[in-house]
Amino acid sequence: MSIGMNKNTVLGWATLIMIIMGLLLIGLGIYRYADVAGWGFAAVGIGFLANAWVFNALKGRV
Repeated sequence: MSIGMNKNTVLGWATLIMIIMGLLLIGLGIYRYADVAGWGFAAVGIGFLANAWVFNALKGRV
């Protein structure tokens, strides 16, 4: 029961979800939490974007 999800498609969806989550966390850090907690949210968001970059780089090689 395959719906056409090969490894590259899964990595593509994971990349998209991680970009959205990274931008959301950075936005929360900037707009919602203006104190020290905002730095943590922004750092985690940058980490999500870095992971999405790695997933995107792996997309053609797996």
